[in-house]
Amino acid sequence: MDVGVYFDLRNPPGWRQDWSRLYGFTLEAIQEAEHLGAGSVWLSEHHMFEDGYLNQPLTFASAVAARTSRVRIGTAVIIAPFWNPVQLAEEATVVDLISNGRLDLGIGAGYRVPEYELFGADLSRRYGTTDATARRLREIWSDPAHQPQPVQQRLPIWMGYGGPQGARRAGRLGEGLLSVDRRLHAPYLEGLRDAGHDEASARMKGVVFGYASEDPEADWPVVAKHYGYQTDSYLRYMFEGTDKPAPAPVDPDRARAKGLRANLGAFGFGTPEEIAAQTRELISGLPVEAVFFWASFAGMPEEMVMRHIRTICTRVAPLLED
Repeated sequence: MDVGVYFDLRNPPGWRQDWSRLYGFTLEAIQEAEHLGAGSVWLSEHHMFEDGYLNQPLTFASAVAARTSRVRIGTAVIIAPFWNPVQLAEEATVVDLISNGRLDLGIGAGYRVPEYELFGADLSRRYGTTDATARRLREIWSDPAHQPQPVQQRLPIWMGYGGPQGARRAGRLGEGLLSVDRRLHAPYLEGLRDAGHDEASARMKGVVFGYASEDPEADWPVVAKHYGYQTDSYLRYMFEGTDKPAPAPVDPDRARAKGLRANLGAFGFGTPEEIAAQTRELISGLPVEAVFFWASFAGMPEEMVMRHIRTICTRVAPLLED
């Protein structure tokens, strides 16, 4: 199974550093991850975050493609309603060409009101628009008039849906599900069946919220601060622009007690053996092809980022090989 690492290039005000240094360091970290055997690296998209969350993942993915030779490069996710499908198809093709066929294109619907206002997109139609984008990408890539074509004959599309209805939609589209949440497996299979797809074609990849440390108690005070900021900001942005009150701050210790999960609000933290065991339990019996871990929680010190990448690649990944 592919074990990967996830980057969002967040640069929080409380830990602000030079932007060029952050981007250059992240490329170095990705090269090191490939050197250490990572199966994949993943990038994401958001706009107008106070910490400058990566807003052009395919542009950065091109740089990753040029600096690596083996590791797969994924997006988790591109926010489809903000993109013209032709532009998305063409930019994804460029990354696939530079990487010689290593792109996994994850797309999702997004959720944040200010981002939809920024792009003039219709939040109420986000799921239908995302489904339509997936179908349009397939049409574009199958049309000989669109040149050049991707290296991969069927470039993988992964639907970043987090609920049962979305999982069912991913199945109907015949695409991969970008989640390893066990609760989504049955509706995903149902969608495949409904559209006449073979259930054996089911495939899942996704992020797991966990951190592996050789010295958990020494690392926890630092990790807890950065994990807390990352989770709190996600939850705050989720309700920004709505009439709902902002949620209470997350309690990192309480999240840790819940263990590793595929969703916000729970956090696996422990030794490599403990994180590997929790990951095995999480994905047992599911058609999971890859899991990926956050390499860094927003603003984490560089030394800890590199150390976590080494731990994931050299200690956790071997425990998950079979």
